[in-house]
Amino acid sequence: MLHRRSFLQAGAVFAAGAPFLSGSMATETLVAREPIPNRKEPKFKLALAAYSYREMLTAKNGKTPAMTLDDFIEECAAMQLDGAELTGYYMPDSPSETYLRDLRLHCFRAGLSVSGTATRNEFGWPLDHPNHEKEMDHVRRWIDYAARLHAPTLRIFAGHPQLGNDKEKTHSFMVTSMKDAARYAGEKGIYLGLENHGGPTETADGLLRILNDVDSPWLGVNLDTGNFRGEEDPYLQMEKVAPYAVNVQMKVVLPVKGEKQPMDYGRVASLLRKANYRGYIVLEFEEKGDVPSECRKEIAKLRPAFGLVN
Repeated sequence: MLHRRSFLQAGAVFAAGAPFLSGSMATETLVAREPIPNRKEPKFKLALAAYSYREMLTAKNGKTPAMTLDDFIEECAAMQLDGAELTGYYMPDSPSETYLRDLRLHCFRAGLSVSGTATRNEFGWPLDHPNHEKEMDHVRRWIDYAARLHAPTLRIFAGHPQLGNDKEKTHSFMVTSMKDAARYAGEKGIYLGLENHGGPTETADGLLRILNDVDSPWLGVNLDTGNFRGEEDPYLQMEKVAPYAVNVQMKVVLPVKGEKQPMDYGRVASLLRKANYRGYIVLEFEEKGDVPSECRKEIAKLRPAFGLVN
C-alpha cells in the first residue's frame, strides 16, 4: 500500500500532467495543494444525518422508538435528497448482513445513496491495554458494516487521553490505532473520516497533525462545521482542513467565543468550492423544535447556498 504522501504526490503530479518536481519543498507544496487527488472542480450533494432525528430513533423507558431507519430513509426521499447518512447508533449492536442489505436496498429503491455511516470509538487507550483491542475490533466490524451498506465513508473519533497518559503518549496511541484501522479500511475500499470532535481534534492544527502522522490515503477528514474550538476563527479552521474532507456534516449554528451564531452557509460553500470539495453536504440538526419541519427549512436554505436545485 502506498503511504499517504506518496499516493497524494503521485495523484497531484499525474492528474495535473506536470513534470516531476524535485526537492522537499516541491513535494510538500504538492501534498498541501492536492491532499485528495484528482479534485479539479467542486461538486456537492445533499444528505441528512440520522443523528438529526435521534429523539425519534432512540428507545426510551423500554418503549419502541417512534421511528426506524426505514422511516428515516423515507424522510430523506420526501426531501428529494441525494443521500442518507445512516448513523450506526440507531442500528442493532451487531447488525446482520440481511439487515444491512435491506437498508441499502431501501435507499436504492427510494432513489438515495448511503452517503456514509458513523460509529463511536476511543483510540486514546495504551496499545497494551485490553480496551485498545476492543476498540480496534469495534472499528473493524464497523468498516465491514460500511462495506455491506455500500457506504463510502465511516466516521471515527480520535478520542481522549486514558489512564492519565500525557498528550504526546496519547497521540502515539491514536496514530498507531488509526494506521491499523486505515490499513483494514483500505482493504475494504472504505474511507475513514476523522471528525473534529474534541480533545486533540478540536482545532484544525491538531486534526491535521494526526492526519499527517497517520499518512494513509484511506484516512481523511469528516468535517463537522460546528465543532472547531480554540482562538482561531472557526471558518479559517474549516478552510485549513477542507482539502482533506471526505464528508461534511453541516450544523445550523456555530459557537464563536461561547456564543451561538447562525451558520453562514454561503461562506462554508465558498471555502469548500475553493478546496474543490466533491462530496456530500450532510445536514446534522442538533437544535430544538419540530425536527422534520426544521430540517426541511434548513435543506431549503442549503440548496441555493450550494448552487443546487430541487
